Amino acid sequence: MNNNLNRKIPYTKPSISELEIKYATDAAANGWGENCYGYITRFEEAFKNHLGVKYAISTSSCTGALHMGLSALGISQGDEVIMADTNWIATAAPIVHLGAIPVFVDILRDTWCIDPSQVEAAITPKTKAIIAVHLYGNLCDMNSLIEIGNRHNIPIIEDSAEAIGSVLNGKKAGSIGKFGTFSFHGTKTITTGEGGILVTNDAQLYNRVLTLSNHGRSISQSKQFWPDMVGFKYKMSNIQAAIGCAQLERIEELITKKRKTFHAYHSSLNNLPLALNPEPKNSINGYWMPTIVGDQSIDFDRDKLIRLFKENNIDARVFFWPLSMTPCPGRKAFDINYYSSSVYKRALNLPSPHDISASEIDYICQIVHEYLNTLT
Repeated sequence: MNNNLNRKIPYTKPSISELEIKYATDAAANGWGENCYGYITRFEEAFKNHLGVKYAISTSSCTGALHMGLSALGISQGDEVIMADTNWIATAAPIVHLGAIPVFVDILRDTWCIDPSQVEAAITPKTKAIIAVHLYGNLCDMNSLIEIGNRHNIPIIEDSAEAIGSVLNGKKAGSIGKFGTFSFHGTKTITTGEGGILVTNDAQLYNRVLTLSNHGRSISQSKQFWPDMVGFKYKMSNIQAAIGCAQLERIEELITKKRKTFHAYHSSLNNLPLALNPEPKNSINGYWMPTIVGDQSIDFDRDKLIRLFKENNIDARVFFWPLSMTPCPGRKAFDINYYSSSVYKRALNLPSPHDISASEIDYICQIVHEYLNTLT
């Protein structure tokens, strides 16, 4: 089969309009000196208003936001932080950097997110936090996790890097736990190029992260260049924030497009022996990355399908490897055969750039249909 479309179909890319160019140009021309934080402040205000939270601190990455948030909670040498085995290393890295231990538990088969029953069984006196990663826009079972956290006095952290547009019981992802973090990497639903943000409703945590984010200099410190503690340098630039301000003005448009793309895939693929991103009752999925998982009843091979895509000028992305299989320091909580240990072989992310067309989605689905026909 030859791709008769006019371009290579990327798995994702940002939507950049004249508005982003206008704001970035203004920041480059005028955003210096006393104006050097203008777009940063504006971006933080707009994002916390969108999310419905009290506090927001923009950062150079979601990883940096997680690092500061965990540090502000006092996570340190020998502590344990529970997270799902199926994840990108960016969630585990800050734990390791602080000298703590990532403890990996399995994922649920329907959402591919952390399994609350395994979380509870993995808790020890050393457990200091639980990270809920909303994978590909799919929402973790936050009700169960918050209940477990409250009962054991352990904070629940939301890694919402992939969950712009996802909502649970009327609350946006990232606004439910002790703190939430987001990514604005160029692959995400909204972008600042690179970048992230930490959000919280906890004033004490906010003030500690605010100090940490400025090399440990407290906002109340009157001495110039006097650090109150050793902190971090994870700031977002004013030019990045300018792009983010424009993206936030278009956020509903960008989320709507992601959801429309997913539903186009779903209408073509939902009757096949595949699982797609779920949208449980009382939730909205932002569908950052439309994902298919082949049923265990068929001999689905993600690498074969990816090769077919490449032959037809189409990008696709592999499902996350289990971190316990990688060189990432940490340990599996239980010596059992995790679902995480096999699902990645049968799963991949489908292309979903904001400008993907209906004909391109149809073409991708045609290849999926034809591949599955070879398995019957």
